[in-house]
Amino acid sequence: MNQTRTFLLFALLAVAYLLFQQWEQDYGPHPPAQTTASSSTADNNATQGTPPTIANSAGGETGTAQLVTVSTDVLRLTIDTRGGSIVRSELLQYPVTPRTKKDPNPAPIRLLDDGANDYFAAQSGLVSADGAAPDHRAIFQAAQTSYELAPGQDALNVDLTWTDASGIKVVKRYAFHRGSYVIDLDQQVDNGSGKPWNGQAYRQLQRVDRPAPVYSNFLQRISDQSRYGFFGAAWYSPEEKFNKLEFTEFQKKPLEQRQVTGGWVAMMQNYFLGAWIPPAKETDSYSTAVIDQANGKPHYVIRSVGAQFSVAPGQQASSTARLYVGPKLSDQLGAIAPGLDLTTDYGMLKIFAEPLHWTLAQLHKLTGNWGVAIVLLVLLINLATFKLTNAQFESANKMRKLKPRIDSLKERYGDDRQKMQQAMMELYKKEKVNPAAGCFPLLITIPIFYGLYYVLRDSVELRQAPFFGWIHDLSAADPYFVLPVLYTIVMLAQQWLMPVQPGMDPAQQKMMKFMPLMFAVIFLFFPSGLVLYYAVNGICRLLQQWWMMRRADAAPAKAAT
Repeated sequence: MNQTRTFLLFALLAVAYLLFQQWEQDYGPHPPAQTTASSSTADNNATQGTPPTIANSAGGETGTAQLVTVSTDVLRLTIDTRGGSIVRSELLQYPVTPRTKKDPNPAPIRLLDDGANDYFAAQSGLVSADGAAPDHRAIFQAAQTSYELAPGQDALNVDLTWTDASGIKVVKRYAFHRGSYVIDLDQQVDNGSGKPWNGQAYRQLQRVDRPAPVYSNFLQRISDQSRYGFFGAAWYSPEEKFNKLEFTEFQKKPLEQRQVTGGWVAMMQNYFLGAWIPPAKETDSYSTAVIDQANGKPHYVIRSVGAQFSVAPGQQASSTARLYVGPKLSDQLGAIAPGLDLTTDYGMLKIFAEPLHWTLAQLHKLTGNWGVAIVLLVLLINLATFKLTNAQFESANKMRKLKPRIDSLKERYGDDRQKMQQAMMELYKKEKVNPAAGCFPLLITIPIFYGLYYVLRDSVELRQAPFFGWIHDLSAADPYFVLPVLYTIVMLAQQWLMPVQPGMDPAQQKMMKFMPLMFAVIFLFFPSGLVLYYAVNGICRLLQQWWMMRRADAAPAKAAT
């Protein structure tokens, strides 16, 4: 396959992938349209569910709830004393929009959210069949309404207290740590009653589906890569490994009382996730549920229920867990819990995307700029494939020089395609030309294209990563289309150097004339980091192609002398 056909196949694959993604978004399965819920944390009954098959205690629910604010160097959280749930979390190092001179301090991403359209809460509680226990609706008491991790302070504890007339006291303690998105939870039961207390601890994540985005134009809509990222629940077990469940599948394929030791449950959205991580040696029951709301969106729940534990009169015991609320930092998540790094999910392209991400991360350590790292990646790949690309250009140059002889074969055999093909194959064999040499680079080009696309779409490290000048976000489309235009110019230059390949019929020739325009349109919607890769790669190949043609043209002159 010659070079032009290679580019044509590459273009068709890219277009097919774009069309497939758009079809999935527009016509794939979606949850039914729902009306908007009317409240936030104050409307408790509209947002709360109870653990299945476990009795729910009503004790201790009297009183007025209040909101408690907790600030660390990386998180700003809001705890609702009704249930002691974390109902808001702002990721201070991850702004909603890129930082610019006009807007140097944009608002941070809010992951957990008590708004009706974006409801997402990390809830926890205790249940008991024979004693008082505070679930995620009970009213707790806090000593103060604001906590802040002071300079030089490495940890911060926030205690919430619940008491019952029977003598049962529960202290829910959250521990926050400097520079960490991991929050420790300790639910301590003090049994001041006259009989043993038996119960279970549970942790759950409850949220609504994402609201339909609103776009100002078609370009903004189709270039929004977040539309294609996974949004839903996930869990991990050492036996079944990483699993995920879209909200549309909650009722079709629910997770039902799965016994897991050493796992976790999570809710994922693009670059971020919330995850409850039970103790590694604890066996928990995992399940999912849908809480239908009469006047609002369905609430989706993924839950982890611990084993029953007992507290003798006059004694105390605790149930612990960890909550992760933050970005999908794949190089750190694996150390927090086994398999948590798998939430950076590259799907079937994992075999290509992970090595690309690792290589880019190493180059970023050297340069401090992800755009420069992408440029260096291009140079490394071109060095590694230099001989392979040389073979492609050598074959193309030989075929170019055979054009007069192939034209004479066309005149000789006319419309007899079979004889024409046989004669061409004999000519290629005699002149030691491999017409399939142009296909070999495709084995590298296509995996890199899709692998790098998933890295840019799903790796939080490249989210809003600037390059220079007008490129403020390598994971988003080029706002001024400079890189797509540059790549189009490079393709036109390549066509000029190698205008027509022998054996190409008129229809193919017409198609090749429109290829640069086709690529320009395709790359308008892809992440600018991906277009940067292919623009630089195109320049490298153009220079190599020019050098090979110059050497090939000079070879006969040297031979003649």
